Amino acid sequence: MNTVRHIGRAVASTDFAAPAYRVDLRAGAHELVADEPATAGGGDLGPTPFGFLLSGLAACTAMTLRMYAERKGWELTTIDVDVRYDITDDESGAIERTITVQADLPGEQRDRLADIAERTPVTLALRDGTPITTTLRSDDTTRTIT
Repeated sequence: MNTVRHIGRAVASTDFAAPAYRVDLRAGAHELVADEPATAGGGDLGPTPFGFLLSGLAACTAMTLRMYAERKGWELTTIDVDVRYDITDDESGAIERTITVQADLPGEQRDRLADIAERTPVTLALRDGTPITTTLRSDDTTRTIT
């Protein structure tokens, strides 16, 4: 029997009285706003959904590498993570992640951090293609789609 562990949760809400495409989000005790840029008809009141996805990957990468370096006693001054999502003409997407650390970090430590970055929890969830189950509810019915 598998044990299920709750890792995270986010709740999104919008109504048609709100500015176009604005979505109020709650993740734990944090309240956030997602939106589309003005060029896409939104109000640019917060990151786009892809912006949030990429922010999660960047944050997880930076946190995981910091935890690892601290456990090893390595002297890191900063870890910068830049993440992009690009789509080609044939609509296939790819994420490009660039991690920057100080130049004087020994090569073995840089190599180890690169290895660890490939195994962060969010990296693995994205690469593994996490299954998504959708349940659509209304006042009188529930429909689940997998």
